[in-house]
Amino acid sequence: MRTAMIRAFALAAALTGCARGVTSTPGDAPNLEKWVAEVRAHPAPPLDPLPVMQQFETFEYAAQGLRDPFSRAFTDDGGGNGPRPDSARRKQALEAFPLDSLDMVGTLGKGGGLTALVMAPDKVTYRVRPGDYIGQSDGRVTAVHEDRIELVELVPDGAGGWLERPATLALDDNK
Repeated sequence: MRTAMIRAFALAAALTGCARGVTSTPGDAPNLEKWVAEVRAHPAPPLDPLPVMQQFETFEYAAQGLRDPFSRAFTDDGGGNGPRPDSARRKQALEAFPLDSLDMVGTLGKGGGLTALVMAPDKVTYRVRPGDYIGQSDGRVTAVHEDRIELVELVPDGAGGWLERPATLALDDNK
């Protein structure tokens, strides 16, 4: 019962405060109308002039007899004599990794029968011999030495052909 009285008193106090917060009276309406009339009597500020539209020169593209700029310009329709990746060749395990992520960790064998040991990012060590492929650029191993693996990668030349680029994977003595 006591809480009900406190709630009733708080509600009455809030309503009284709201009534006191209202400051306008019916007598204020003429002042408002006078203020609105004064504001309307002031001239409006001038507007900025519209920007002058530039006249553009028209251009007619009349190149029906020229080469289409969106067609393949340097395609080799005759089969080509240059190097090309062998799309029918089965990919080898080390071709799934970029060349810079592979580490040569050692060799097995002697003389011309050397086999390189290469560790891939998946922490598996693979045997690599000349003729194997490693890296993502069709890198064919040409030679295995005690301190390095030499290979030739095929990279696009930007004109629809392929270039051979020599690369080396060196033995990492720190591992």
